[in-house]
Amino acid sequence: MKGNYEFMEALQLVAREKGIGIDTLLDALANALVAAYKRMPNAAEEAVVTIDPETMEFRVYAQELDDDGTVTREWDDTPDNFGRIAAQTAKQVIFQRIREAERDLKYEEYAGREGDIVTGIIQQSDNRYTLLDLGKVEALLPQAEQVPYERYEHGSRLKAYIVEVRKTTKGPQIVVSRTHPGLIRRLFELEVPEISSGVVEIKAAAREPGHRTKIAVWSNDNNVDPVGACVGARGARVRMVTNELRGEKVDIVPFSEDPSEFVMRALQPAKVKEVRLDDATGTATVVVHDFQLSLAIGKEGQNARLAARLTGWRVDIKSETQLAEEEAGYAGEEWAEGEWVRGSDGEMVWQPAEGGEAISAEQWSHGDEVEGEGGESAAGDAAPVDVDDVVDEAAPAVADGAPEAAVVLAEETEAPKPADDGPDDDSGPGAPKAEAEDGDEPVDAEVPGTEGDRPGGTPVGEP
Repeated sequence: MKGNYEFMEALQLVAREKGIGIDTLLDALANALVAAYKRMPNAAEEAVVTIDPETMEFRVYAQELDDDGTVTREWDDTPDNFGRIAAQTAKQVIFQRIREAERDLKYEEYAGREGDIVTGIIQQSDNRYTLLDLGKVEALLPQAEQVPYERYEHGSRLKAYIVEVRKTTKGPQIVVSRTHPGLIRRLFELEVPEISSGVVEIKAAAREPGHRTKIAVWSNDNNVDPVGACVGARGARVRMVTNELRGEKVDIVPFSEDPSEFVMRALQPAKVKEVRLDDATGTATVVVHDFQLSLAIGKEGQNARLAARLTGWRVDIKSETQLAEEEAGYAGEEWAEGEWVRGSDGEMVWQPAEGGEAISAEQWSHGDEVEGEGGESAAGDAAPVDVDDVVDEAAPAVADGAPEAAVVLAEETEAPKPADDGPDDDSGPGAPKAEAEDGDEPVDAEVPGTEGDRPGGTPVGEP
């Protein structure tokens, strides 16, 4: 093939449209011609095709190789005409190489851009993922990277954070996120020039997607207020970020190298009275006024959680009253020293610190019951009852025609009997009688302590 300028112009046109270098297409064409040559009869096993980029002249050089792969012989074996099959094979290979080159260009465009922010148009959304059109490629927004209760309408624009770029046979696959804390950083870089220039830095960020975000900012210039720079005039800058996050609230606090001061600022808008740090456990005990306790904790503990993530400390919030009760509540009391351990039989037992026999949980609870029973029996002991007082109380009831009341009163206040079985000194052959009013029959009422006493206080005489 000589003087094939039309073919050269066609290659140049394809190279411009697809954004592919002409050298890449020529290499693909040379490989295609080698494949077509090997399909022809009596073709050599090894061959090389050379193409002159100016004249588009093709030459096929057959080769012989030794066992080490070294070329021992080379000769020009260019066919007079490749034929229709050779041309079709060359066409298919060229198109395949063009597609591969396009995929490589797309991948190289986004490779290494993890952590960057992109703007796309929502194309498709379902329960598994949402597709964003970025122009030449599509980005994948998985369900796990979506903000809960955030709706994505078809055709609307959306900013997302690139978390991963994968190279696949079908082209690059870009995975983006709407929940990553890095999205907050990138949005503030777009809206705050001081952050993009490096004057103001975002030292830390904590986020609960769809609800609230806290960021800690620091200024490298003493003349620049980091919080004011991020908020903007009348809150214009932070409002743009909030609108992009679909109404998610953003708290901006100044960063401090002092851990106590940083924890105190991270709990804003609550006012903190004192912060006690325990480096061994990584716990920050925060003391606030009683009326600030709920504000410091936040709704369902949200403010405390975000402050802990922002500072890296485990935050324990207590009111002044709670702290005072803990410090003074157990003063002067003695406690048993020991611990609950698992015995050989697998049950939990109490092992005293000074040694001795271990106590099982059943024995522990049984001891409590014994103490309770003893306390009740001791409390149930009544003082001796004076019989004369009982008679004085029962007599008016009998006189009023209510012998049952006298009997009940006697039952409730009956004194314990003496130990000996002898008759009582005050007992007599008879019992005092009370005359009933309105012509009723006389009623015999026995007074406790007489000879006719019976268990339960039942009267002896019949009317």
